[in-house]
Amino acid sequence: MNPDQSLACLRRFGPLAVLAILLAVALGSGLAGKLSLETLQAQGQALQAFAHEHPARCAVIFVLVYVATVSVSLPGALILSLSSGFLFGPLGGALALTGVTGGSTVVYAACRTAFGDFLRRKPGALLTRIEEGFKADAFSYLLTLRLIPAFPLLLVNVASGLMRIPLRTYLLASVLGMAPSSFIYAGIGSGLGHLFATGEPVTLSTLASPRIYLPIVGLGVLALIPPLWKTARRRRVAPAPDVK
Repeated sequence: MNPDQSLACLRRFGPLAVLAILLAVALGSGLAGKLSLETLQAQGQALQAFAHEHPARCAVIFVLVYVATVSVSLPGALILSLSSGFLFGPLGGALALTGVTGGSTVVYAACRTAFGDFLRRKPGALLTRIEEGFKADAFSYLLTLRLIPAFPLLLVNVASGLMRIPLRTYLLASVLGMAPSSFIYAGIGSGLGHLFATGEPVTLSTLASPRIYLPIVGLGVLALIPPLWKTARRRRVAPAPDVK
């Protein structure tokens, strides 16, 4: 492999390799296990005190931690969204949205760089055929996926990168689609202090109440809006039948 090929390979797979190394370090060091409600409950008062004394510094640290967590695909995005409301109140939703969008964009960019062209050159080019259909209305499809929390965040990020959705479309659909869940989870997190004060262990199952899952159901309803809007638009622009 000549130097030019080595450099091209480094540019192509380097970002993905860095993310893989960081994931291995996080898992091996035990940092991943600290992203839990148990840790938040145990350290809650100290974290709130730090956030109160150094709000700007704490906000920057929080966003960077969120970006890093999503970038290396650690299972802690939900805990961090809850933590945003617990630590920052009404501002928490915006910080959580910034963090999850930033981390998602890192994964999107890494996958777009690493694998997109390779898969397009495969016999049959299945990705190309899927991409052509998806790009017909990429914004609506991606917005729908973002509005439904049941779709894995990592899967959506990777698929968006592989299909080379334009960056502007990706960011706009991601921000609009993830904003509702970010603010809902932050709102839930703002009430965690009352649960922590009881001294009883708090788990995600503890939070399963109508106040929580009804807004999530609402997100599923919102997800129906883009395809319905697309269908209505097609009907409006459909040519009128010939009158004989």
